[in-house]
Amino acid sequence: MSDTLYDKLWNLHEVTQREDGTYLLYIDRHLIHEVTSPQAFEGLKLAGRKPWRISANIATPDHNVPTTDRAQGIAGIHDEVAKLQVVTLDDNCKEHEILQFDIHDKRQGIVHVVGPEQGLTLPGMTIVCGDSHTSTHGALATLSMGIGTSEVEHVLATQCLKTSKLKNMRVTISGDLQEGVTPKDVTLAIIGKIGTAGGTGYAIEYAGSVIENMSIEGRMTVCNMAIEAGARAGLVAYDHVTEAYIKNRPFTPSGDHWMVAKGQWENLVSDTDAQFDKEIEIDGSTIAPQVTWGTSPEMVCDIDGLIPQPENESIKHALSYMNLTPGKRIKDIMLDQVFIGSCTNSRIEDLREAAKILEGNKISDSIKRAIVVPGSGLVSSQAKKEGLDKIFINSGFEWRAPGCSMCLAMNPDQLGDGEHCASTSNRNFEGRQGYGGRTHLVSPATAAASAIEGHFVDVREYFV
Repeated sequence: MSDTLYDKLWNLHEVTQREDGTYLLYIDRHLIHEVTSPQAFEGLKLAGRKPWRISANIATPDHNVPTTDRAQGIAGIHDEVAKLQVVTLDDNCKEHEILQFDIHDKRQGIVHVVGPEQGLTLPGMTIVCGDSHTSTHGALATLSMGIGTSEVEHVLATQCLKTSKLKNMRVTISGDLQEGVTPKDVTLAIIGKIGTAGGTGYAIEYAGSVIENMSIEGRMTVCNMAIEAGARAGLVAYDHVTEAYIKNRPFTPSGDHWMVAKGQWENLVSDTDAQFDKEIEIDGSTIAPQVTWGTSPEMVCDIDGLIPQPENESIKHALSYMNLTPGKRIKDIMLDQVFIGSCTNSRIEDLREAAKILEGNKISDSIKRAIVVPGSGLVSSQAKKEGLDKIFINSGFEWRAPGCSMCLAMNPDQLGDGEHCASTSNRNFEGRQGYGGRTHLVSPATAAASAIEGHFVDVREYFV
């Protein structure tokens, strides 16, 4: 029988099927942060249980940590609820001897950046985290899904997840991308095509020459936003790019173990005659830089596009919230803030991409604030070695410490009421980046170019 990559990963981890039709799936890696874990650990305590497999759990604070004054550590967290969550994570990890990259650790960062860069994310794994964007890790041929707080407790206690099997979708992006068009533009274009419910009930495997030619960091950006297309998981098959990325990382197998693992990983591809429940095909050469104009990731268009007519109440409401009028050019939207960061676009390649545009330029005087937030302490260190921090600072950006930052505004990094922001994050819901904030999702390159101009601009002009 021919299997898809998803089927193969599922079959390797299925424990049993339950009478209600759901399954128990064994979980190889459980990533933990400070927001969705306190209640789970408290539940274990009340039930008199302990984590079942300590080594499978790895923790790092990311959502609530401040991106300024980090030398103060926990004392620098001024919101009492945020501070309590970070302290509670510290206490729980110490009590149960769970490895944590805490606020003082140079490896601390966004959980979906830290996992892959440490080699904690390995091909063939099932990975869960109390965060919807766990789909990011599927870029390394894993089955990775976000879970809720009650499920975090269940995984801690049993190392298994109660779940339902998904259908298979393959999105094939063929051809070559234009210069200046990035993985972020690819994933936004996919969402624009199939909608935020297009992947509901599916695991999406991304394939085709565009994906094959992407770096792992680019594939992570694409898989990160599979959830925004309605899918539970996004996946990319194992190949030589995967192998090169994971080799010699701190937690990656070495020696004979590496050779054994590599031999198993090479089978993590969909069989040539595997059947998918749904197929989507896109010509990559037709994809232009993308900008969202509304309050959902599917409300997106090319940089040369116009704000659409309000064909339904949803669009009408979105335009009212965003204070945009039908027929207005995307390029005429003026910006107040620019944010480069998040688990979607805070890796070293993202920072290089933006710095290439910013070098020798200054951001517009009309931009009230522009910040860049590396995805981890190691990303920050690498960027400083390459002088990228100085390029950002000289252009007018603020260089920050690692964390989720303005992506979800759970710390002081927030938009003001009515402010428009070019953001490299993954969600543009009402209030996502601060009360009344108006978020436009873009690539790091488009964010950088737009910061220079003060409004959206076609970044391809910078490559002419």
